[in-house]
Order: sequence, then C-alpha cells, then structure tokens
Amino acid sequence: MPELPEVEAARKAIEEHCTGKKVRRSVVANDSKVIEGVSPSELESALVGKTIIAALRKGKNLWLRLDSPPFPSFQFGMSGAVYIKGVAVTKYKRSAVSDEDEWPSKFSKVFMELEDGLELSFTDKRRFARVRLLQDPEAVPPISELGPDALLEPLQIEELVNALRKRNTAIKALLLNQARIHPLQIASRLSREDCESLHRCIEEVIKKAVEVGADSSQYPSNWIFHSREKKSGEAFVDGKRIEFIAAGGRTTAFVPELQKLIGVKSVKGKSNQSRKANPDEEEDDEGSKGEEIEKEKEIKRQPKKGKNKKVGSHRQQKVDASGDNSEEANEKEKPKKKNGKKPLAADKTQPKVVKANRNELKSLDIRAKAQAKESSKKRSGSNEASTQQKKKIRK
Repeated sequence: MPELPEVEAARKAIEEHCTGKKVRRSVVANDSKVIEGVSPSELESALVGKTIIAALRKGKNLWLRLDSPPFPSFQFGMSGAVYIKGVAVTKYKRSAVSDEDEWPSKFSKVFMELEDGLELSFTDKRRFARVRLLQDPEAVPPISELGPDALLEPLQIEELVNALRKRNTAIKALLLNQARIHPLQIASRLSREDCESLHRCIEEVIKKAVEVGADSSQYPSNWIFHSREKKSGEAFVDGKRIEFIAAGGRTTAFVPELQKLIGVKSVKGKSNQSRKANPDEEEDDEGSKGEEIEKEKEIKRQPKKGKNKKVGSHRQQKVDASGDNSEEANEKEKPKKKNGKKPLAADKTQPKVVKANRNELKSLDIRAKAQAKESSKKRSGSNEASTQQKKKIRK
C-alpha cells in the first residue's frame, strides 16, 4: 500500500505543477464508499472556479488548500494514487494504472482540469481510500487524531524511549521497520541502544525514500524490501537468510542472524513458510491476514448462538482462520447421543480450549506419557511394599 513517501511524492508533484492554477472543470465519481459525507455534485461545485494555493500532507493524508474553504482531503488507504497527465508521479505498483488505459481512468474518483489544460486525477482501484470536503482538515479526524509526522515532526530520542517503555506489545505491531530488532521483541524490553538504533533507522529510511521520490528501484540493495515477495528459502540479503513469519497481523520478513530475540518474553509469531510469491497478495488495513495468530492467544469467551445449548467438556473449541466460529463448524462439533442417552453437560467452570498447534500437542502428549509412567512406577512400588508388609504380619 502507499506509505508516507508515496504520498509525499504526490504532494510534491501537485505543489510543483498545480499550485497557483484555477480549477476549470471537475468530475467526481458516484461512489459513496470513497466519497465520504458529500455528494459528487457538491464536491464538484466546491472545486470549480477555485485556485489551488498549496498541497499539504500529514501521514498518509493529503489535502489541497484552495483560495477559500472548504478544502478537499484525500486519505490514500491501500491503493489511492495521484496522476497528473504528462507528469511522472511515483505510484505504488499494485495500485498503478497503466499509461495505456483510458484517461481519466475508470478508477478515477476525483478528476480536475486546470485553467492551463493540465489534468489531475485521484484514483483508487480497491476503494479503501476516502475523499472528504472539510472546512479545516487539520482540526477534525482522521488528521487531528494522528501522532507526529515521521518526516515533518520526527520524535526526539527521549520521546521514543518513553513511548516504547509504555507498550507491552511486539515492536512489529508498532513499527514496520525493525532496525535489526526482532519483530516479536516486546517494545518495553528494548534497551536504550536498541531505541537509539531504531530512531536513527526511522529517519534514514524515510529520508532516503522521500529523496528518491518513493521509487523502490532506487532503494539500497541491502534493504529487505526487495525480497519481501520471495518464497522462504529463496530470499537472502548480503548472503544472510530472510525468514517470513506473521506478526502484528502482517506477513513479516526478518533476518534471524541480525535480528535476534532478546530476553524470555516475546509475542508469539507463526512461521509463514508456505507463503506465495504473489505480487498481488497484500494484507488489508481492515482485517489483515495473519490475525489468527492473535486470536489463538485468547480463549474464546463470547457465548454461542442458539438456545442454551450445552457442549461436552471433552470437545475442543476450534477457531477458524478469521478467528470466528462458523455455524457449520459448530453443527459438526455437537456431541452425538450414545445409546439413546443425552450427552453430559459441560462443567461451566471449565475454560474452553483453543486448538493448539502440532508441536504443542506432541509436547503435551510426551509429558502426559512420562507422568503416567512415573505414576505407574509409584503405584507398583507401593503395592509391592504393601504385599511384603502383609507377609510379615502373617508370619
């Protein structure tokens, strides 16, 4: 999905080619999912005849300051992109519209023709973007709820250290660049040295990406970015193996040799050895792949649908890939009557069990067998001692 560098590249292109020009004509798509809180005709009327004074950005949100409010605001989401006819603007490759496609693209959500004939289009293939018309974009959500902008308002090292100390979650869930830190490392357990390294890398990565206009072909060759779509066993950086796991609800690439897990505590991740090298495969902002990892750490507490149905205590509660129990799965799992008798009701105080993985089950089975063997030996020894004691009494 487009990140800060891609949105900054779009802002720079608009600032360079469109500011100071009046909007002659506008066409807004009839798409209420993307065009939020305003009708197409209202947005068109708010744009036509206005002069673009500036293009501003915070995070992944961009808005145009016109010569008078209201102002159009663009939240890029997963596949939002800005196109200026005849101008090369860096685009996120998975949302890119081909130069051979019709103009404006069928995915165009807001089209503007400027007084000098220059044409600008905001497109969104997957409809996760949001376009709003606001009196003051910075004063209302989502922009007003954002933290400091990583490029314009970088955190000081002390602010970063204090923020991480308060977060008892995996660093991957907080930041996508790990700076030689294991993605499952608990943020609050990072050393001062790790925090300083992370702070330095955040600034270096963002500045470099913005410097090259978010053109990924110009990113340093030793960035894991270039191998993130390869299969496990085929990805290497500087001769070091890259592994893939699910962390924070996302497929995560890391180098075990460089990113070591420190301390005992960490957030469990799941190996993603079978991932496909599919360039179109991407996690969504809403409902990311890999969320089952987080679900497996919790006991299912929500009551089942139905009329006071009781479940056998021996049955494991299965969790599907999305973390929800399907009605079909529940139906199959119902205990059957045996010899015409009703199944025993479950002990309500007994917690439901989340399905464990194969390694955990194997480990539990080995431990159970060992305990049973030890218990059997103790009983055998006790029986033998009791027999000898009885013989002595008889004599």
